[in-house]
Amino acid sequence: MNTIHFLDLATTHDSIRQELDAAYQRVMHSSRFILGEEVAAFEREFSAYCGVGQCIGVGNGLDAIHLVLRALGIGPGDEVLVPSNTYIATWLAVSQAGATPVPVEPLASTHNIDPQAIERAITPRTRAIIPVHLYGQPADMAPICEIARRRGLKVVEDAAQAHGALYDGQRAGSLGDAAAFSFYPGKNLGALGDGGAVVTRDEALAKRVRTLANYGSKVKYVHDVSGYNSRLDELQAAFLRVKLPYLDEWNAHRRVLVDRYFARLRDEAIGLPVVIGKASPVWHLFVVRVQERARVMRYLQESGVGVQIHYPIPPMRSGAYQEQCRTMQPCAIADALSDDVLSLPIGPHLSVAQVDSVCELLLEAVRSTG
Repeated sequence: MNTIHFLDLATTHDSIRQELDAAYQRVMHSSRFILGEEVAAFEREFSAYCGVGQCIGVGNGLDAIHLVLRALGIGPGDEVLVPSNTYIATWLAVSQAGATPVPVEPLASTHNIDPQAIERAITPRTRAIIPVHLYGQPADMAPICEIARRRGLKVVEDAAQAHGALYDGQRAGSLGDAAAFSFYPGKNLGALGDGGAVVTRDEALAKRVRTLANYGSKVKYVHDVSGYNSRLDELQAAFLRVKLPYLDEWNAHRRVLVDRYFARLRDEAIGLPVVIGKASPVWHLFVVRVQERARVMRYLQESGVGVQIHYPIPPMRSGAYQEQCRTMQPCAIADALSDDVLSLPIGPHLSVAQVDSVCELLLEAVRSTG
């Protein structure tokens, strides 16, 4: 059979190649490559898409989280609650701000942070919660925001995988005090290089983020604070402006594919995702749970199906946090997920027929005895 790629950006880009080429030419002819009109226009368009008033383009998704924390005044001596099951960038942003990441277990059903576990993890040093909208499904934000209001905490959404996702009719990115997006090429809305953004309704917070991201400067050569160099460049903004009008269409196609996965993968040996009632995910990833993952993965790969693992090592088990890990509470759910999660192909490049083939092969793999 033909190879079924986990991700195929070339096919997606071919469908809009003329528009991407025109965007490239527009930027080249302008000779404005940093903080020009393309960035300003994308910031207006993306903030409107998210339903918030402010957007600041930055260098990447990790910087977006870090800059929000710095702008909120979070630093040494503070604790920030983070999921135990997430990509390590969520944790690194907290560490880079000088604060301490405190892991909170996910719900085994959704893989997203457990609101009840958040409540138990709060201490007098806790300043913020970073719920991650993992795999493109929003975390259960209503109870999280209620806890934050009651306990005087900030909520920073890690929306790196959730461009266009909805929770109770509102876009991811509009649900907390601020949100961080990544435009890494493989995201639902991806640049052709690194990129990120902070979105918020808080104009004062947005101004602080913008200043920090631009060397701590509002006016050239006047540096009010010790800042960073983290700016979305003109070319990537131009490419993102081309892609943004297609995002809802691409996300709708992902939902069609996921409906097919749900319909075909009805086997007790396959743990399917669970979607909470208020959520409308955008399925950046379609993650199942299987026993004997290494064998199943090998079977699929040898059959021409691209599969991946998100994530094989929880952040607290990584070398970056091995010292801190000794003092952490056990994270049994995150550990269990890391042992058996498997990400199946998903994206605009994929056809329903290809999903059918993936399902057939996965069912064969889990039903065989090795």
